[in-house]
Amino acid sequence: MEYDGTHDARHDRGTVPEMPAVPPPPVPPAPGQSPFLQWLRAPRPEAGAGIWRHGHRPRPAEEPDRIPGRQLIGGAVISLLCAWLLGSLAWNGYLGPYWLWPLTVLAPDSWLDGSGMGPVWTAYGYYAICLGLLVTVFGRLGRWPQVWRRYAVPQLRRLWDDGGIPRQAVPAAHEDPADWPRLRARGAHAAADRLAADARHGLMNDVDHARIAHIWQSSSQHPDAAAEFTDTVLRYGAAAYVHPSGARDVPVRAPGAHDLLTRQVRIGTAADDPRNPYGHRGAGAALDPGLLGTSLLAVGPAGCGKTDRLVRPVVQSLCLQALARRAAVVAVGAAGAGLAPDAAFDVVVRLGRADSTHGLDLYGGTDDPDEAAAVLAEGLVGDLAPGLPDGDGRRAATALAQLLGPYRAVHGRFPGVPELRELLDGSPAALAALRGGLAAAGHEALARELDARQRQSGRPGDPGPLLADRLALLDRPAFARSFDASDGRAFSFRGLEHPLRVRIDLPERGHAEASRMLARLVLAQFTEAVAGRGERSLFACLVLDDATRAVTPETVRGLGRLRSANAGALLTLRALDDVPEALRGPLLGAVGCRMAFAGVTTWDGTLFAEVWGKEWVETRDVTDRQVIAHEPVTRATHVLRRLVTGRAVTAQSVTVRRVERERWSASELATLPAGHAVLSVQSVRGGGAPPVLVDLRGRADGSVPLE
Repeated sequence: MEYDGTHDARHDRGTVPEMPAVPPPPVPPAPGQSPFLQWLRAPRPEAGAGIWRHGHRPRPAEEPDRIPGRQLIGGAVISLLCAWLLGSLAWNGYLGPYWLWPLTVLAPDSWLDGSGMGPVWTAYGYYAICLGLLVTVFGRLGRWPQVWRRYAVPQLRRLWDDGGIPRQAVPAAHEDPADWPRLRARGAHAAADRLAADARHGLMNDVDHARIAHIWQSSSQHPDAAAEFTDTVLRYGAAAYVHPSGARDVPVRAPGAHDLLTRQVRIGTAADDPRNPYGHRGAGAALDPGLLGTSLLAVGPAGCGKTDRLVRPVVQSLCLQALARRAAVVAVGAAGAGLAPDAAFDVVVRLGRADSTHGLDLYGGTDDPDEAAAVLAEGLVGDLAPGLPDGDGRRAATALAQLLGPYRAVHGRFPGVPELRELLDGSPAALAALRGGLAAAGHEALARELDARQRQSGRPGDPGPLLADRLALLDRPAFARSFDASDGRAFSFRGLEHPLRVRIDLPERGHAEASRMLARLVLAQFTEAVAGRGERSLFACLVLDDATRAVTPETVRGLGRLRSANAGALLTLRALDDVPEALRGPLLGAVGCRMAFAGVTTWDGTLFAEVWGKEWVETRDVTDRQVIAHEPVTRATHVLRRLVTGRAVTAQSVTVRRVERERWSASELATLPAGHAVLSVQSVRGGGAPPVLVDLRGRADGSVPLE
């Protein structure tokens, strides 16, 4: 599709975005209460970071000494039998007059021997008191209330829900979110009536609601914009302020995995495991921009589910948020990875494919030669920076800047791949033509830059030949149109001020080295571009599926700056060995969210265990010691027990200590069950959650597996 502004996004800063010329056709209405209204009215209680809030039920406070289920049930049954036995003996008269003694002493004679119903009510009242005391005493002994809370209440809730009985009544009109109370509170009753009617008739979905609510929040502070908002809503209804692509939903979405009201995407269920925090057990595990804004690193071997169970749901959620004008997403993966269908994106860049409708701007859309040189050097030789003469690749960036500045001054644009490679190779004809253009235009300072490049060329440690060799990987017939910016079809990261949905396919098959180099270039361009955005109301996220050899010292520093720019990145790795050893610790420290999938090695698990730290826990050490009897009778008893059981008579001593232990050890991470991962999250606001074992195969309610 045509999306104006993929190159230059610096001119659309209005409070209310413009409407497309023709709105898309409405969605056909659904009979009765639509699934959208059920979704909108569902409870969303406040919860901790990383917990799926849609329909979440907070767990009660954990009891200080949780009793094992077998012991709890056994004690309850024994106390029940004792109560029944004692009650039967009393009722049948086997206890004699003793249990009636309090009644004969305390009650007046007129209550016991009088005529009428007085003695009858007195007797039954006394029986009720005795029964209450019996239930109270034995109920406390058998912990019946705890059995009720642990076993009976969850079963009753499940029966209540399975029976189709709503947990809560539909709220009143002034509290119903489908009635748009925020619009009515500010006097926009006509717009609220139109939107409420569309919602009741099935003409609105969750994307429409999130989009219109976001636009209202942006425009309500400006009287002129608020009036324009009302007029637009009255004209278009639920289709108001639709995304420039005209789309109001993605082609295929996982059922029940997205909640645009909280901007969450559910990726699994926290396991009911003692190592998990009590409040997370059984709750849905979810991610949102508040967590992705600190960036996420996921590590796991091939086939562990990183793409299917993490990358695809996150990409789909960000595409939905982009349709709601609240996010911009760039998904990068190998060609054929299937991150999402083509129809889910506005721009699809197929590098190395002649049929690609879009290309990639090699210089990130910048006009500054120094900035373009720094980003390009990071992509070309960032993985070799520690081996360069100055140790950080600055000489490579300087060498590129000495050529890019003069070339742009003469031609008004940066050179293409063949031209830049020719200049880096030191071609006399190319350098002479460039020098002639500079002399004709009177750029004496830039001519001195070119002279300095020629003097450095051929000296020991000159980065020019290395840059030319790396650039030769892109100077191939397959990439002839991939980096051509002359036709205006090259995507640049400067367009992330718009709610863009972009997918970049890397040519991993047949061009593996070029694919890794392009991944470094994309990551460097993203971290550089989002930091300089003028409009930061949109959350920008880069999803890089397989960041092998894409992490450099400069990108690690860039990841730490993303959270202040309302941006984040999701990186996946097969192993931390794909990152230089000196960068593994800094990389884990630069991201706020970390995820270890089943199958990680103990070497990788050691680094995760170190970054997750330790916690104080109580340990119980049980020691068995043999009991030595000195009395003849006791000794005989011990001998008899040994003959029967085959064991010596022992006594146990229990020692409770408070020790510091790793939250997850390397050996525990290396033995995770298939389809599971350990996830720790941190919010851009400073909160977070400790590592949680997540089952990535099921929904939050455990009913249907994730698609």
